[in-house]
Parts: sequence; structure tokens; C-alpha cells
Amino acid sequence: MASRQQNRQDLDERARQGETVVPGGTGGKTLEAQQHLAEGRSRGGHTRKEQLGTEGYQEMGRKGGLSTMDKSGEERAQEEGVDIDESKFRTGNKNQNP
Repeated sequence: MASRQQNRQDLDERARQGETVVPGGTGGKTLEAQQHLAEGRSRGGHTRKEQLGTEGYQEMGRKGGLSTMDKSGEERAQEEGVDIDESKFRTGNKNQNP
């Protein structure tokens, strides 16, 4: 058990030095903070997929995958003739602004 505790301490020390030690934990200043960030990011993605449905989530990913530093996904899709059906992005949330 001492090695598990030592490993956590080593990871925490590396996190405090600015290293990302947990996938998805970018920005966390401690091991625990990185774990919480990663969990929240994962949960957020699942929630968004539930809101949009599988088809809408895939369309959103297709558009996002086309984006570059100087052009949005929408601009690149238009240039390359890729059809993005944004009607699939809509959710049933009535509080959402169009």
C-alpha cells in the first residue's frame, strides 16, 4: 500500500509543477484538481451527447473537425463542399437562444 501512496504523492508533485498527469485534467494545479476536471469534462460530453442525440453529436464533431486556426468549421465546410446539417444541433431546451 505504501507504493500506491508514494505514486499519488509523485503524481501530485508533478501536477503542482504544472504537468498534466491525468488525461483531460489540463489546467488542474493538483492531482485531485486534475481528476475532478477530467471527470467533469467527460460528464459534460456525455450530457451534450444526450441532449443532441447521437446524430447531432456526430454532426457537431464533423463541423468541429474541419475548423482550423484561421477558419471556422462552417467556413471550411462551405469551401470543401461538406454538407453539415445544423438542424441536428438543436435541442429540446426552450431556454436556449436560437
